[in-house]
Amino acid sequence: MITTDPTPAPGPVTPDDLAAVLRLAVDTLRAAPADADWSRPAGAVDWDCWSTVEHLADDLLAYAAQLGPQHPPRDRYVPFLARRPFPGGPNSFVFARREDGPEGLLEVLEASGGLMVAVARTRTPEVRAFHPWGLADPAGFVAMSLVEVLVHLHDVAEGLGLPWEPPAEVCRRTLARLFPDVPADPGAGPWPTLLWATGRTALPGRPPRTGWRWYAEVREPGARA
Repeated sequence: MITTDPTPAPGPVTPDDLAAVLRLAVDTLRAAPADADWSRPAGAVDWDCWSTVEHLADDLLAYAAQLGPQHPPRDRYVPFLARRPFPGGPNSFVFARREDGPEGLLEVLEASGGLMVAVARTRTPEVRAFHPWGLADPAGFVAMSLVEVLVHLHDVAEGLGLPWEPPAEVCRRTLARLFPDVPADPGAGPWPTLLWATGRTALPGRPPRTGWRWYAEVREPGARA
């Protein structure tokens, strides 16, 4: 008897996925109380909530920049000058003016994310650009952007006491694109599995990962990392 897998393979992530998740992320953060303390730690990471959102905006703009040149570099990042705002802080070139408050911070996040979405929509699938975890195509950079938004929103939402439950299907497609070493776990669901894959939580029978990475390179169908 011939049997088939009842679960269809996930489709690719798209710039529309990233645009939708960014809107959800900004709406979630805008719901923080007016007196929310953005200096609180962002979940289990070593940065506060403000610096984590800055880091997220920096990642999104940096990914857009990697895809921006006509011939993107394949062996290094585009050489923006970055700095660490405090010892152990993120190495960034995007910062929000503190005097503009959380609304200004979220505007910086929206602008950086919007640029990443716009650039991803214009680049052809043949384009490749550098990331230390694999030479990636535009869809790979979209997937990396999605991981950054999905996971760091989890961190910040935890720090600010906000709910954050992203779309399961986007999480599933992101896992399929970047984490071929993570077995599918329908019982846990795509979102808890993504949190486990990025070292944020445990799953039944699986302790938290102490070391993890994603695989950004384009893979042939059926290939494993």
